[in-house]
Formats: sequence, C-alpha cells, structure tokens
Amino acid sequence: MKTEQETETNTPPPTNGETAAVEESRRVRPKWLVPLVAGLCALALVVAGGIGWKIWSDRRLAEAKAACATASDAARGAMNDWNTLVNGDAADLLEVKADQVKDAKTLDALKTALDVEAPEYEGCVADGKDGLETAIDELDDAAAWYEKHAGSLKKAVDAVNDSKLAKTIDTAKTLLESSNGNVQDDKTREELSKAIEAKDEAAIAKASKAVNDSIAAKQKADEEAKAKAQAEADAKAAAAANAQTQQQQYNYQQSQPQQSWTPSYPYGGGSTGGGSGTTGGSTGGSAGSSYGGSFGYSSGYGAATPGGTCPESVCGV
Repeated sequence: MKTEQETETNTPPPTNGETAAVEESRRVRPKWLVPLVAGLCALALVVAGGIGWKIWSDRRLAEAKAACATASDAARGAMNDWNTLVNGDAADLLEVKADQVKDAKTLDALKTALDVEAPEYEGCVADGKDGLETAIDELDDAAAWYEKHAGSLKKAVDAVNDSKLAKTIDTAKTLLESSNGNVQDDKTREELSKAIEAKDEAAIAKASKAVNDSIAAKQKADEEAKAKAQAEADAKAAAAANAQTQQQQYNYQQSQPQQSWTPSYPYGGGSTGGGSGTTGGSTGGSAGSSYGGSFGYSSGYGAATPGGTCPESVCGV
C-alpha cells in the first residue's frame, strides 16, 4: 500500500494541454464576480453585526428591566414599612394628651415627623432602556426617602412611648404612696409595686385600677360604719334626752305643794279639828259631823270649814 507522499510523488504533472485549459478558464471569468462576492461578504458582515447588536441591545434591555424590578421591590417595601408605622403606632399616639406624657415636646416631635410629603410610587412604567434607567434612579431615591423618614418616625414614636411610660410610672408611684393604709385589700398595692418595678404599662394600669377600687371599697365601708355609729349615738342621745325630760317632769310634780280641799254641803255646817272626832246635831234642824284622827277632816251640814286634808277615798287624789 502506498503512502500519501508516494502518491503525490508519483502523480504525473499536468500536460501542456491541461495547463492551457486552466489558464483559459481564468481569462474568461467575469469581472463582476469579485465585487459581487465582496458585496455579499460585506452584507453578511452587516447582517451578522445587526444580529449581534440586536442580541446585545436586548440583553441590555433585559438587564435594565431586571434592575428596575429590583429597585421597585425595594421602594415598595420601604414605602410599606413607612405606611404601616404612620397608620399604626404613630396614629395611635396622636390621641395621647400632653398631661399623659412626662415631656410634651415628644408629641410635637411626632407631629413634625408626620408632617412631610412622601414621594409618589410609579414603578417601572418606561419601555426603553433609558426610561427604565431613569425609573431606577427615581425608585432608588424614593426608597432612600422612605427608609430615612421611617427611621426618624420610629424614633419619635419610641420617644412618646417612653415619655408616656415615665408619666405612668410617676403617677403609679404617687398612688402607691397615698394608698398606704387606705385600701381594703393591701395585696392590690403589692401588685402595683411589682408592675412598677417591671415597667409594664399594661400591668401598671390594671394594678392601679385594682388599688383605686380597693380605696373606694374601704371608703364605702368606713362611711357605712361611721353612719351606723352616728345612728347609734343619736339613738342613745335621744333616749338620754327623753329620760332627762321625764325626770324633770317628775321632779316638777314632786316640787308642787299639795292642796287642801273641804267639800261644801247644802245642809248644816261642820267643823274640823284635830284629835278625836265628834258627831252630833245642831240647833235649827241642821246636823253636822266631825272626823278626827290622822286625817284631821270634818264635815257637817251647812258650809264647810277648812282645816283638814282631803283623803284619797274622798277626793280621788
């Protein structure tokens, strides 16, 4: 088997006729063929360049869209954080009054932090690469604004909460001191003391209410006891006054002199006298009688004469 070198070596050179044919074909080639080929090559290069530029342009546009989407998400997240704070904790604290915080300036700072104009969120609404890049810059600025003001607003909210807690603690301490010995159940004061130490505003509010309720219960019990004691004292005073009045009436009656009374009769006359009693008649048809003894009473027919004491059996006294 022959090698390629041996084959090439053994190939016979072209004859004179073949050489002439090749040269003839070269002489008859059209002149326009070379420019055509060159033009086609140039066109191919242009087409290839256009395709390459389109691919490159599309890739840059896709990158811009992706970057804008990322910037949009960041701006939207920062905006949501801001709005949540504005409509949540900050809005609730706007209801706090100056007497509910230790430092009223914190409320002014909160209002100042809220009194700002937030940028509008538009998103990636542009179509071209340049428009998207402009949108990216605007979204980055908006995100930075929201992040900055959310941070300052959070500080203002925290300042109000701290001032409110400080005022609550001061008020609770005052209540704890003033309620000593004035509650019905002293355990309520113990719970209040624990809540103050924990600085738990909700627990302080609950314990403070319990202490105030216990104070009110003790006051009510004290008032009822006082009213009962007063009623008993009034009853004793009335009984004593009544007894004194009765005693005075009795003493008055006892101090009055007893009256002597001698009844008169239409017949005869009588005489009274001490000692033994006599009974007899008198002239002129009149008769009389006399009673001696301890009563010293005498009666007769005719006019009565004073002298004795009227016995109870006769006078009814």
